[in-house]
Amino acid sequence: MKPRKRFGQHFLNHPAILARIADALGPAPGDLVLEIGPGQGALTAALAARGARVIAIEKDRDLVPLVRERLPGVTVIEGDALEVNWREATGLGPGDDLLVTGNIPYNITTPLLDRALTPPRPKRIVFLVQKEVAERIVARPGSKTYGALSVGVQAVATIEKLFGVPAGAFHPPPKVDSAVIRLIPLAQPLVPDDEIRRFRRLVVGLFGFRRKQLSRGLRELTGWLPGPVEYAIQRAGLVSDGRAETIPPEGFQRLLDALIDQGWTGG
Repeated sequence: MKPRKRFGQHFLNHPAILARIADALGPAPGDLVLEIGPGQGALTAALAARGARVIAIEKDRDLVPLVRERLPGVTVIEGDALEVNWREATGLGPGDDLLVTGNIPYNITTPLLDRALTPPRPKRIVFLVQKEVAERIVARPGSKTYGALSVGVQAVATIEKLFGVPAGAFHPPPKVDSAVIRLIPLAQPLVPDDEIRRFRRLVVGLFGFRRKQLSRGLRELTGWLPGPVEYAIQRAGLVSDGRAETIPPEGFQRLLDALIDQGWTGG
């Protein structure tokens, strides 16, 4: 079938690369795998060949019967992966292991990452994403690509950029190269689940003041006077003239704790 631009479809049919992605996810026979956007079912077939129980969510209604006919042992759900409840779709409880994978559309990569890392989190996630996004996710403090996305993901998961995938491996070729990333959610995230909203507000807010020193950005974000802001910065072990791009994820976590202790609600 002709790929549809409105769905951001770029089909990967390179057997060796598909095998590497399946191996990176590492399903054992009988493991339940949720695949986001199976497309024509190429990765789906590689996962099923390893004995995984695959449930796939496909938004393109014309591709659903194609995958069902090609792989009758796979459950294909027609729907939007951003709207479908993944746990309900797989029939798993909050504590059951789930593996998640997919060649995900570039235009919804960030919301899908956010969805994948929302509790209860999967045991392991392997996504094929735009190379630039992969580099942002694994970036370290002080680098040009380090930002709010880096902090948000690293606060709840370990991340590996496994290997690159050239544009020519897809049909049609995208305008950029891609990369495969593996995320393993932390047993103990840096930030408790009930504080994720405020953590995100803090991180995104401070990176919005990227050119400003920490003390100035924090005053604008909180609306506080210099005294309480300086106290929070000192308690977090940070420096007032630093900038958001130099703060590691654990530094943002300490800063959040200091702000909450002084009554910040994240509003």
